[in-house]
Amino acid sequence: MSEDKFVFTPALKKKLLIIKLVGLVLAVIGVVIIAFGGHGHEEAADAGNHFHWLHRVWVNLWINNIYVLGIALTGVLFLAIQYASQAGWSAYIKRIPEAFGEWLIVAFGLTLIIFGLANFAGPGHFHMFHWLDSSLYVEGGENFDPVIAGKKAYLNLPFYLIRMVVYFMLWYMMYRFIRNESIKEDIEGGYDHWRKMRVYSTIFIIIFAVTSSTAAWDWVLSIDTHWYSTMFGWYVFSSWFVAAIAAVTLLVIWLREQGYLPNLNSSHLHDLGKYMFAFSIFWAYIWFSQFLLIYYANIPEEAVYFVERLRSGQYAWVFYLNIILNFMFPFLVLMTRDSKRHTIFLKIVGWVVVIGHWFDFYLMITPGSLGENGGFGLLEIGLAVIFGVSFLYKVFMGLAKVPLVAHNHPMLEESYHHHI
Repeated sequence: MSEDKFVFTPALKKKLLIIKLVGLVLAVIGVVIIAFGGHGHEEAADAGNHFHWLHRVWVNLWINNIYVLGIALTGVLFLAIQYASQAGWSAYIKRIPEAFGEWLIVAFGLTLIIFGLANFAGPGHFHMFHWLDSSLYVEGGENFDPVIAGKKAYLNLPFYLIRMVVYFMLWYMMYRFIRNESIKEDIEGGYDHWRKMRVYSTIFIIIFAVTSSTAAWDWVLSIDTHWYSTMFGWYVFSSWFVAAIAAVTLLVIWLREQGYLPNLNSSHLHDLGKYMFAFSIFWAYIWFSQFLLIYYANIPEEAVYFVERLRSGQYAWVFYLNIILNFMFPFLVLMTRDSKRHTIFLKIVGWVVVIGHWFDFYLMITPGSLGENGGFGLLEIGLAVIFGVSFLYKVFMGLAKVPLVAHNHPMLEESYHHHI
């Protein structure tokens, strides 16, 4: 196959559609098991609300949406870092993270829709975000919560939705600027477009530095409204970023196996492997720092976040699995130089990291929103498959629109001869 153009073949589209249908079937079977398996309409243990199977569907939709959105967004960040740092090694593979940004506009619509469904639709008085309950702000009322009421200036619906729209507008606008200049560079050549992409990438990195943290507070941290962590923005970023690097690595390897990217060499793979290795350690560093400070201080309003995850039969296994999949396994496997240069190791670790960080977001979101009514089964697997395949479909469409290799990139020759 030519390296000039990725062909999104009907056979590949059919294969993705079949996998998506399998995910849908699994999700439907999972819903039936929840609804009719004695855990669908009983009174929930928390807040006196009635649990319904739809509540678990909404929460899982939110988990997958935020996780895949983060992979797309940090894929663009990875691209921006390459331009801002004037990196040459990645010029040959830059189309892959560039195509991740095509998902952002889809994620915008999904975020608005799922947020509405998860908080204002369905049976009962379920709010995935507890702070949306208006009775919490009535002084003297039975449900008055002084802690949540004190956060009303930030956690109120109009300001929340405004922030959501602003995030996506800024992210997608900057992505389109970078993408358009990249396409123009293919057509016109020269250095002007590369210089503009450096400027746009630098601006995007600055915007990302602020908005990724505030988005993490809004979309994940505010589910546990009473709890707080000054490291949470970094924690979510590290989880997103290493998952995005793993996704880029898996796609690069898959493309080479399909006959594309013939000039890809073991040094390119080595650098991607180093990114996965380094940011798995970085994630573990943030995780441990956050946990240790809270454990050591042992302040009840801080420690409760970990207590409800460690002492629960529903989530304790996920807590320990999280550490194994996201730190211990990638650290031990990718420790040697050779393991970062062979596709078999990178594929295994890549899949473990992508799955592991899905569990990371599951553990961040589910306990605070569903309590003991959460669980893991066919519904969770099915929806994860649906979102993953949908993301891949959009990425493949983005790859097919432009040449797979940016032949007018000023550092492409350096990337061809990259050697470490």
